[in-house]
Amino acid sequence: MLQVHGKLLDNNTRCHHWHSPLDIIALKFKCCNQFWACYQCHQELANHPPQRFDIHSTPQENVILCGLCNTQMTFQQYSATLSCPHCHSKFNPGCKLHYHLYFINSCER
Repeated sequence: MLQVHGKLLDNNTRCHHWHSPLDIIALKFKCCNQFWACYQCHQELANHPPQRFDIHSTPQENVILCGLCNTQMTFQQYSATLSCPHCHSKFNPGCKLHYHLYFINSCER
């Protein structure tokens, strides 16, 4: 099982900041190559500033972790569906509003 960092409330990656039944993903930061429950957890606990993955220059990088089955996914695999491709658990659709905190997209390059 991969280690997920943050102010975790359970073993499914829910944290102090995001803890609905659908908040079951962890996201990898480029700066430390570690999975974190959320951006706020990284801001509060990491001893370094966040660095985002460029999802277009590293499309094969597994940057998402399902908190229920521990399946790792690329951004493309994750964003193509609203559920885990392995265990079919539903993800929070509102996470797309925060992509800019975790990933560099083509508009920013």
